[in-house]
Amino acid sequence: MSQENSARIAVLVPVYNHAEAVGQTLARLALLKLPVILVDDGSDAHCAGVLDALAEAETVDLVRLAVNRGKGAAVRAGLARAAERGLTHVLQVDADGQHEAADLPPFVEGLRADDEVLRLGYPRFDASVPRHRFYSRYITHSLVWLATLSFELRDTMCGVKLYPVAAVNRLVAEHPCGDRMEFDSELPVRWHWQGGRVANLPVRVRYPIDGVSHFQLWRDNVLLARMHLRLVLGMLRRLPDLLSRRQERLS
Repeated sequence: MSQENSARIAVLVPVYNHAEAVGQTLARLALLKLPVILVDDGSDAHCAGVLDALAEAETVDLVRLAVNRGKGAAVRAGLARAAERGLTHVLQVDADGQHEAADLPPFVEGLRADDEVLRLGYPRFDASVPRHRFYSRYITHSLVWLATLSFELRDTMCGVKLYPVAAVNRLVAEHPCGDRMEFDSELPVRWHWQGGRVANLPVRVRYPIDGVSHFQLWRDNVLLARMHLRLVLGMLRRLPDLLSRRQERLS
């Protein structure tokens, strides 16, 4: 592959109060030999200090949001910084260390600068996964499959995703896909609707180093319910096109 066609990639890590885990996460990600964009999503003073120390490394770029806005907003901020730096792709990885770094190289291998493929991680859980979380994921899976009339998006909730920067920034300029956890599922659905290519890759998951969860039961469930309603209504508006594409794949 010529130098001009090589992808320019960074790892994008959104962080909100994962002071105890984020340093270990970055140490494990070093095997990728890629620069890192850390997005501080309004963390407390302790975590902000940890991030400041990590950002002293030449390979780490710190983006700071003044207040906590949510994972979707943090990822969009990281994508904007990636565009400013002329990067072609970013690999989103959660800060809490739950993803096995040894499974990540296939997400970035063989990429060309002009490759517009959304690579989605699907989890291979170990025994640490809480059973209620494991089974409740299938509610979201089922609603995503309904919204796309397809099983192409194997798992939209996994925190490992490879984004083509320019194409995803165009999408979120039109459809922001939510500021919080709903971003993880809404973006892949809208990507699928516009005919974007998708690849699903396995990644081992363990529950997490610091045990911190930022899921707020009432707020986030309401946001997710509204998101799924939007997507199902959007599917109905796109029904002829989605059925036609489904028929083409089956023929």
